[in-house]
Amino acid sequence: MADRQNRVGSKFGGGGVSSSQNAERERKERLRELALESVDLAKDPYLMRNHLGTYECKLCLTLHTNEGNYLAHTQGKKHQAGLAKRAAMEKQKAKMTFGSGSGVCFPAPSSTTASTTNIPQPRVRIGRPGYEVSKSRDPVTNQRSLTFDLHYPELDDAYQRQPRHRFMSAYEQRVEHPPNRNYQYLLVACEPYETVAFKIPNEPIDKGDGRFVTNWDGEEKRFTLTLYFVDTVPQQEGSVIPPPPPPPPLPVE
Repeated sequence: MADRQNRVGSKFGGGGVSSSQNAERERKERLRELALESVDLAKDPYLMRNHLGTYECKLCLTLHTNEGNYLAHTQGKKHQAGLAKRAAMEKQKAKMTFGSGSGVCFPAPSSTTASTTNIPQPRVRIGRPGYEVSKSRDPVTNQRSLTFDLHYPELDDAYQRQPRHRFMSAYEQRVEHPPNRNYQYLLVACEPYETVAFKIPNEPIDKGDGRFVTNWDGEEKRFTLTLYFVDTVPQQEGSVIPPPPPPPPLPVE
């Protein structure tokens, strides 16, 4: 309930005059509270949480700081107009597929028609690839290193297709909750195999010459990726890590 008594310029005990801005703010707050009670955000197909922890509306391409702000957006004119436009488009598509209300379904297109339209066919997943992860340190710079070796033995066209990789933050993944910002994920994908993800520390990665190397062997069907983390204590170029100091001499009696 809004406090209309202690407004600026109003007398004690009087309701005061609500401005148009306050009335609009109260209206949005009431709509947000009603939406929180009736709307299940887990079933909203247009809500997406990005890697920054904020929310995006995939229908209107807008950014929101929290769920309440997104719910207030769903009650606005822009989102409602987008829903109406999407419903009209789906209705028109249904008419083109099943006829104009006659209840008669058109026959499926022939194989020649399907081939000319270049419709992508779904691929069958054949499981995860074999992989091996090894840790090491550079003997000169003492940088930590990770090497990922993945094997794709059932890949038929190894020379035409090779694995792809990318890094994903903890806020993009939907497996571990709550997300841990101290880690990031290295994704490696190659159809028809499943995409695999490796959980690595969320530290800067050295992209210098020879510090980030990928290799695809088409004959052995092996993908190798080696990365180095940026050293927190920078070393001078060409310097060697000094050996540990010798132990102190024993006292002479």
